[in-house]
Amino acid sequence: MLTLIEKILFILAVGASLYFAGAGFYKVYKVVMRGTGEKPSLGDMTSRLWYAASTWITTRPIWKTRPWSSLFHILISLGFVFYFLVNFGDIVEGLFPVTFLGHTLIGNLYRFLADLATISVLVGVVYFIVRRFIYNDKALRYHDNVKLVESVQQGAIRRDSLIVALFILFHVGFRLVGNSFKVSLEGGDPWQPFSTALAQAWAGWSIGARTVGEHVGWWLAIGLILAFLPYFPYTKHIHLIMSGVNFLTKPRRSSLGTIEPIDFEDESQETFGVNKIEQLPWTHLVDAYACIMCNRCQDVCPAYVTGKELSPSALEINKRYYINEHLDDLANGKESNETLLDFAISESAVWACTACGACVEICPVGNEPMFDILYIRRYQMLMENAFPDELKQAYRGMERNGNPWNISARDRMKWASGLEVPTVDENPDFDLLWWVGCAPSYDPRAQETARALARVLNAAGVNFAVLGEMERCTGDAARRSGNEALFYELAQNNIETLNEAMGERKRRIVTTCPHCLQTLGKEYGQYGGQFEVIHHTQLLSELTAAKKISVRRAQDVDMITFHDPCYLGRHNGIVDEPRSLLLEANAFLIEMPRHGKQSFCCGAGGAQMWKEEEHGDAAVNVTRYNEAAATGARTIAVGCPFCLTMMTDASKQAEQKLKVKDIAEIIAERMEVEKMEADG
Repeated sequence: MLTLIEKILFILAVGASLYFAGAGFYKVYKVVMRGTGEKPSLGDMTSRLWYAASTWITTRPIWKTRPWSSLFHILISLGFVFYFLVNFGDIVEGLFPVTFLGHTLIGNLYRFLADLATISVLVGVVYFIVRRFIYNDKALRYHDNVKLVESVQQGAIRRDSLIVALFILFHVGFRLVGNSFKVSLEGGDPWQPFSTALAQAWAGWSIGARTVGEHVGWWLAIGLILAFLPYFPYTKHIHLIMSGVNFLTKPRRSSLGTIEPIDFEDESQETFGVNKIEQLPWTHLVDAYACIMCNRCQDVCPAYVTGKELSPSALEINKRYYINEHLDDLANGKESNETLLDFAISESAVWACTACGACVEICPVGNEPMFDILYIRRYQMLMENAFPDELKQAYRGMERNGNPWNISARDRMKWASGLEVPTVDENPDFDLLWWVGCAPSYDPRAQETARALARVLNAAGVNFAVLGEMERCTGDAARRSGNEALFYELAQNNIETLNEAMGERKRRIVTTCPHCLQTLGKEYGQYGGQFEVIHHTQLLSELTAAKKISVRRAQDVDMITFHDPCYLGRHNGIVDEPRSLLLEANAFLIEMPRHGKQSFCCGAGGAQMWKEEEHGDAAVNVTRYNEAAATGARTIAVGCPFCLTMMTDASKQAEQKLKVKDIAEIIAERMEVEKMEADG
């Protein structure tokens, strides 16, 4: 199709475009590789190739929320993925006198899909232009108190979004126009209905004019790509590539919230945690470029929703714009002059995070802003000794008495007074070790949960034991607040105690707290503590299924809504067992809008239990309580002592005072013991 002069110009343009684009991509690559952490091996990436490719192509994670926007986004993403082939085919036809893939069935199908992709991309991009620039969707904005780099404050996101949107619109639009001239010259093509329909507009034009139109359309469509490529590394459109990199290289975690450990035995380490952007793990630098700027993460962030200064989306966007503005220096190995607290996130926002993992779970491109915050906390705690004063009491308690309440370890078993709760010394042949946890041991309200579970275990004939005074805090609050040194000390001591208590037999551990479940079962393995840990709702579900206990059907159906603890549902995927137990108890289960893995936080995680909540428009626990009350339920069921405390406190403040109970309490209230056969 192209003349010789056009071909020469095209080849020169391609060379220039690739050179400048390559230089930009190489700078981004050098910055990313400056990040800390182990780089994935070829074997690791090969093993994840199918998962990464299928997730990237289908944009599977995007469907968790915003169904209409997700639909239009996939119109663009699938169409644009197919457009890699379309653009290649157009270049082949431009350089050589051939029809790409010919007029075979495959060629006909290709042209139909290309025509369909053209329209789907155009429809999708028009939707997003209207949404951002005409409708001004508030979901794409930020609270006034959220820290933003200066360029973003001045409208850089809208500017860059407009550039990308217009590029897509004109690139695909000119391709449609150019192709319609070609179809007009060929007399129509039933396999290209949209191009054929537009071709009718050129029916009265001369062959020469239509030929010129084909050439102009081709040059404008392909030329826009060549012009855009050098700018591509600096735009939000780079997420098209970097999201795939994220899916391919993201660290394998034992659960959603498992944080990477610090090797305190490595004497070469001079700095712990993260203070500057180049100190972030390299995958978290990829996050900045993978971000779509969709703000789904801030939609589900309990801190942002309740008016705090934290926006996980703003954190990633600030990182990207800062890197782009200092790309040459960072690529050349220079140390950044500003800390992350200077430009990316405020100190208040750092300590507002509840470590609930909602931002990680919802992100359609696999970003993990929560971990950035936890790494910053580590630096503030371990290097600057800067942390909320309220945490001192909790730290002191964990160090001296093995619990954040700072109550004597000798009082750890007082909750069990009058109950048959053997220690491992009293029952060394136990089958199940019950890790009671600090809250059920010391908090008066949570003690009721422990007492209820003890009655159920004894009634079911479970051969269990507890550690008693040997049990110490798992260190979850210390780790999530950045005090990794204290967590390391607690973990080492607990692992030694557990290994001695568990012996050589294969035994399970049951926890009353999802935070203990996470720490013992998913994080102690980082230090050699390999234990099989289950939650008490899982154990109760097993006991009811095995007919070890049955639950009396209440005469009046109790209307109950279940609040999924973040570390039970989202972090560990345990959502069915609590609900099956409630249904077994004849509860009329009413789901809150946000439930299961998309549950809203109670506000206690990330060490928030031990400090004052950051300033905002509302309290997280009250927000969640109001959501529960709006269902019309009379009881809020929980499976976590922290959630129990937060929901109970909110209930005391509310006019409509709902009952708040742990599932173990509900089961204990309605339990009937089955007479089991000797072999049962």
